[in-house]
Amino acid sequence: MRSWQAERRKRTRHLIELGGLVVKAGIVDPTNDDRTIIYGALLWIAAKLQSDEGGHARGLWAAKGKQAFELNSMKSTETSEH
Repeated sequence: MRSWQAERRKRTRHLIELGGLVVKAGIVDPTNDDRTIIYGALLWIAAKLQSDEGGHARGLWAAKGKQAFELNSMKSTETSEH
C-alpha cells in the first residue's frame, strides 16, 4: 500500500471516529440532524477553547468525557457478562 493511501485511510478512520462521538454524545436527535446547528455548536466549542476560559473548559469537558467513557465501558461490561 502506498503511503498516501495509508494516510488517507488513517484520516478517514479518524473522521469516522469523530462522527461517532457526535452520535454517542446524543447530539443528532435533539438537533434533528441539522448540520448547521451541529456545526454552530462545534464552532462555539472551538471559540470557547481559544478564549481566556479555554483551560477551564478543557478541564471540565475532559473530566465529563472521561466519566462518560468509563460509564459506557462499565455498561458494556455488564451487558457482555449477562
